[in-house]
Amino acid sequence: MPAPNYSAADYLSAMQPLMPRGRVWPKDSDAIQTQMLSGLVQVYARNTARANNLLIDAFPGTGVELLPQWEATLGLPDPCAGIAPTVAARNAQVLARFTRTGGQSAAYYISYAAALGYTITITQFSPARVGQSRVGQPLNGAAWAFAWRINAPLNTVTRSVVGTARAGDPLASWGNAVLQCEITEVIPAHTIPIFAYS
Repeated sequence: MPAPNYSAADYLSAMQPLMPRGRVWPKDSDAIQTQMLSGLVQVYARNTARANNLLIDAFPGTGVELLPQWEATLGLPDPCAGIAPTVAARNAQVLARFTRTGGQSAAYYISYAAALGYTITITQFSPARVGQSRVGQPLNGAAWAFAWRINAPLNTVTRSVVGTARAGDPLASWGNAVLQCEITEVIPAHTIPIFAYS
């Protein structure tokens, strides 16, 4: 059900019948009482529009006016990532942090990166073992059990989209700083991420 969107005219037509009856209370459009009510109903219409906008702004993925509060709550903008260049990218970063559930699987990190707007794959390594390693495979030491590689495009281009872009947003932005910062933030402490861009 959509939020009610009442205009000043709607409020005026609702308030005029509530006025007392009689010759000193005319309901003509040029009457002083109607002009006074026309000034008051502007406030009610503006408050209705703001209340409807609050319903949209209260959700972290669509917030604009409350976006700085969402970012402050979630520790954004993160100094390692810098400031996200567009409102849509900032919303994506807030939503990704807000909805992350935690996990240690490759699928979790791939879906987390997708929520940020990045397409990645993950390569896991294992130490070389006698009887399991084959000719041509790398001779990884024991520390490679804790290493994994995040494969991403050299530059992920984020284009501005009509309906989500705001005035002042660039038409396109690129870079992987947000991806690297966010993945580094959520990885298990004992692992070693290797970011490979190609």
